[in-house]
Amino acid sequence: MAKRDLYLAAYDVSEPRRLVAALALVRGFATGGQKSVHEVFLTPYEKRELIHAMSLLLDEDHDRFLLLRLDRHARSMTLGRASPPGDPAYFYVS
Repeated sequence: MAKRDLYLAAYDVSEPRRLVAALALVRGFATGGQKSVHEVFLTPYEKRELIHAMSLLLDEDHDRFLLLRLDRHARSMTLGRASPPGDPAYFYVS
């Protein structure tokens, strides 16, 4: 089984149609998030797939996409009324 790493996927898309498409694309991989920032657990193959699909979708002159690998063992900190992530013991990926 391929090892999954935790990433933070964030995007800034200027055109509403591309914005909806970017949201749908990232949510297909997401375990949590809000608005245009999502937590995603990705295998190396899924990472390449996400980056490639996003590169076809976005306008490089006007849109931005960030995929940042996070330390999965780091302690979660929350502000305000937020709560720490509560991911299940396993994920089913078809």
